[in-house]
Amino acid sequence: MARVFLDKVNKIFANGVHAVKDVTLEAKDGEFLVLVGPSGCGKSTVLRMVAGLEKVTSGKIAIGDRVVNNLEPKHRDVAMVFQDYALYPHMSVRENLEFGLIMRKMKKSERAEKVESAAKILGLTDLLDRRPAQLSGGQKQRVAVGRAIVREPKVFLFDEPLSNLDAKLRAEMRTEIARLHQRLGVTTIYVTHDQVEAMTLGERIIMMESGTIQQVGSPLSVYEKPVNRFVAGFLGTPPMNFIEGEVVVGEKTGFTLADYLLPIPDSCKALILGLPVNASTYGIRPEHIKIVPAKGGDAFASGIPGEIVVVEPLGSRSIVILKIGKQELTAEVEPDDWLQPKSHVFMTVDGSHGHLFNREGWNLTGSQVSFS
Repeated sequence: MARVFLDKVNKIFANGVHAVKDVTLEAKDGEFLVLVGPSGCGKSTVLRMVAGLEKVTSGKIAIGDRVVNNLEPKHRDVAMVFQDYALYPHMSVRENLEFGLIMRKMKKSERAEKVESAAKILGLTDLLDRRPAQLSGGQKQRVAVGRAIVREPKVFLFDEPLSNLDAKLRAEMRTEIARLHQRLGVTTIYVTHDQVEAMTLGERIIMMESGTIQQVGSPLSVYEKPVNRFVAGFLGTPPMNFIEGEVVVGEKTGFTLADYLLPIPDSCKALILGLPVNASTYGIRPEHIKIVPAKGGDAFASGIPGEIVVVEPLGSRSIVILKIGKQELTAEVEPDDWLQPKSHVFMTVDGSHGHLFNREGWNLTGSQVSFS
């Protein structure tokens, strides 16, 4: 195992594209670190530079105690698993697994032992004599992972390995990869654009956008305390609701939504009185919105009135699109027969889970509270 450290790493391609900008990060010894972000954000380029498949324009990459900027991939002691499996179609599973060991001139008996061990771990023992064309997508991906395991590297690198699988297989392979890491304890850097993979696999996640790191932390801390609007909107299914408006301070204090006021996050209440707040957006996740049927009475006592536009039943939960004035909001609620389009409702928001964002998109809530 080994620590991986990147210090102010940049990558500028020949066409002038600055794909990675001053990235500094650390994968601790034995850690499962996930790089997550949209396509084109630079996460795969970071991984390929660690592997030695892309040259570093500037900055330093160290694996263990060695700076590896000028080392060939084969000398870095890393193993990479690709999105497209990269299996040799004319070789059997056994031959695919041992190919890298043959290139390293390992003895036949030792190769056989390592192949059998990896096959047992990944449930490939009965498939060793098949060729890739005879395997399912999940089986192919297990072979690709097995080929990395037999090398016993210091670092595993995964580049969106599950994106070609269907939803059921993705869930199964996530579990297998998590178990594999628990068993082997090898430092792992995993790249994905799938937030579910990031949240379920990573001990820490690194959010990237446009070649830069936006936030680093545990999956739960990044989800609950996003530093900016990009992170808040990227993590979460359905995504966070964003409401444009302003903070009103007075007899009633809140954030404007149509003719009503949303509760200000608790962490801001003591700070906003008498101060100009540079907050133009209110964020609230769908699971922190509650709705009840409108049965008359005082709207302010019962909540904010709205109308259901769409209901998406998901079994244990239902996704509801609400319209309040000109604003549409998404709520995630327990299913109920009364949830029907055109139904009138009252909505309440858990203000302790609200977020205030300034005009530049930074989160002003909690530890990021800032005024101008």
